[in-house]
Amino acid sequence: MYEFLEGKIEHANPAFIIVNCNGVGYHLQISINTYEKTKHLKEARILTYLAIKEDAHALYGFFDETERQLFKLLILVNGVGTNTARMILSGQSPNEIISAITTGNLAMLKSVKGVGPKTAQRIILELQDKLGKLGSMSDPLDGYVSTNHAFDEALLALQALGFQRNVSEKVLLKITNNNKISFSVEEMIKQSLKLL
Repeated sequence: MYEFLEGKIEHANPAFIIVNCNGVGYHLQISINTYEKTKHLKEARILTYLAIKEDAHALYGFFDETERQLFKLLILVNGVGTNTARMILSGQSPNEIISAITTGNLAMLKSVKGVGPKTAQRIILELQDKLGKLGSMSDPLDGYVSTNHAFDEALLALQALGFQRNVSEKVLLKITNNNKISFSVEEMIKQSLKLL
């Protein structure tokens, strides 16, 4: 729904920033990584993710696409919510987290507050193959990001059809990761409807 916000940074701390976009202040929850990159900026373009829950709508902000995509993958893991994903991203850089997941570094993931042994194992089990297939460690999410436009369009279409976002994301990731060929938006939707 919101791809990014661009404007003056009115306030920044390690937990959130407020971005003034033409007189409207947006409260974005951020990781410490994003805070470190934005704390001295007066203006910035912040990538966003809108999390909709029964009791709240929360905007999450990211300085770069790698961090946002890693956040989206983390929240697909059962037992990892938006707050836990933000804690994981605050503890290490995105590349260090990706390295820990792909190499099966359980100790590093368990060192994050709120991540127990079972959750750490689940993160490794569910994301190790996905991150391993996505490219070199220099930019491991590059392949994921390049096909992300079609992925996002298909996701929005499935949500418009009444399917829950997290369920739709899991199905779309399954389709795109299990097949070497790239699908059009229409084909992604057709394949997803067969699995939903």
